[in-house]
Amino acid sequence: MPWLKRLFDLVIALVLLTLFSPLIVLLATLIFLHDFSSPLYVATRIGKGGTPFKMVKLRSMVIDAEDKGGSSTSTRDSRITPVGRYVRALKLDEIMQFWNVLVGDMSIVGPRPNVPDGVAVYTNEEMRLLSVRPGVTDFASIVFADEGAILSAYDDPDEAYDQLIRPWKNRLALFYLDHQSTMLDLRLMFLTAVAVVSRPTALAAIARELRNLGAPASLVEIARREQPLQVTPPPGI
Repeated sequence: MPWLKRLFDLVIALVLLTLFSPLIVLLATLIFLHDFSSPLYVATRIGKGGTPFKMVKLRSMVIDAEDKGGSSTSTRDSRITPVGRYVRALKLDEIMQFWNVLVGDMSIVGPRPNVPDGVAVYTNEEMRLLSVRPGVTDFASIVFADEGAILSAYDDPDEAYDQLIRPWKNRLALFYLDHQSTMLDLRLMFLTAVAVVSRPTALAAIARELRNLGAPASLVEIARREQPLQVTPPPGI
């Protein structure tokens, strides 16, 4: 029931923004004091139905970072500020996305929103990801929480993302679309919090969740993240 998911999103987003407001003010102040520029990063992402929207984050990179590099970011990216490294490591830059949830651009749980250039190369199968509001978290947010560390091993982070992460990230998102429910959303929210404390515990739980939902063995194996990622075609190819 779409209205129930929207009500759930509104209540959770309002509660979390209220609880995190002191932390948001503290982090915004620290970010501003670093270079005396806006502590917010506002970027175009593609939402439900292919409609662009402005996604808000706490800024973790230098001003105009998108003009100084690609859209994928490794942990050794020189555009990341000292404060930003801490903010990104704990995923605190994502807190402001609850504002996007509040205004209806995003949901708490759903496929992660992509940049316009990323959506432009979607396969027909991947285009299904645009049938729902993008989310703050999902299976892939936990499985690939170390995305920056993965990309740091490659000279071309954008190419590495496209070949190694995108195929599995979008397969996980498509699997979520086919099995979404309020209870699954609650479990994914809980496991997102667990991942901050113990990522191995969260990964093991995600693998069990996928197996119990009847996911392909390859998807369960990727969720464990015990093997090196291999170049893989995107869903639909």
